[in-house]
Amino acid sequence: MMGTTRVGRGAWGRIALLALAMLAGACAAQPRGNPSIDQPDNRGIAAEESDSQRRARVRLELAGAYYAEGRLDNALSEVRLALAASPDLPQALNLRGLVLAALGEEKQAEESFKRGVDVAPNDGDMLHNYGWFLCQRGRYAEGNALFDRALAMNSYRTPSRTLLVQGVCEARSGQLEKAEQTLKRAYELDAANPATAMNLADVLYRRGEYERARFYVRRVNGNGELRNAESLWLAARIENRLANPQGVRDLGNQLRSSYPSSREAAAFERGIFDE
Repeated sequence: MMGTTRVGRGAWGRIALLALAMLAGACAAQPRGNPSIDQPDNRGIAAEESDSQRRARVRLELAGAYYAEGRLDNALSEVRLALAASPDLPQALNLRGLVLAALGEEKQAEESFKRGVDVAPNDGDMLHNYGWFLCQRGRYAEGNALFDRALAMNSYRTPSRTLLVQGVCEARSGQLEKAEQTLKRAYELDAANPATAMNLADVLYRRGEYERARFYVRRVNGNGELRNAESLWLAARIENRLANPQGVRDLGNQLRSSYPSSREAAAFERGIFDE
């Protein structure tokens, strides 16, 4: 988690799960249509649209389940069938972008996200995921603009997760002061999110705010279900900066006993606290 491109490395996997949280709502949503069932001449069209919507919903739910399980090829097949039934379904375009990105099909993934934003310019989940996609590829300014659009919407339901990834992107781009402020806002909205606490602690560590960094990383290490090699190593590095050798030893012992094969334990053994 050290260095400009390393902010969020430890929490990176946890942040990726944010996309799955989005899917829970997206896949449950009904595809929208506008059947004119009150007009006799349109009854056949209305029935056809309703059937198309149903097929799209079922396929999207399957695609979301496959994506959550990491079965990306299956997810892509199902989401394509959903789009065949409803070509401009925003949730399907969003999910297709996520799946293609995970498969390394970056050009197609971006095309799907772009299409989704064109179809649903006020879809906060779409803006969030497209922004995150751009950030991961070092296109920070473009990603930040999409995060800002999502956060500017009064109806947006999950600002804390967008503030989290926005702060990570700002830190990756070297804007540590700005990243601190953004992550603090995310923490104020969702103090229980360990990814926010970890990334905020890392930014504060890099800014030389060791006491404050200690506070946030302890929030993670104090919970046995959240504590891991990365959080223990960050805490050990903080204690080293605070000239607390006993604290460093205690954390190192936890690393040795709980994560003996981790790169963090190896770094501790070599005494590489400032890599």
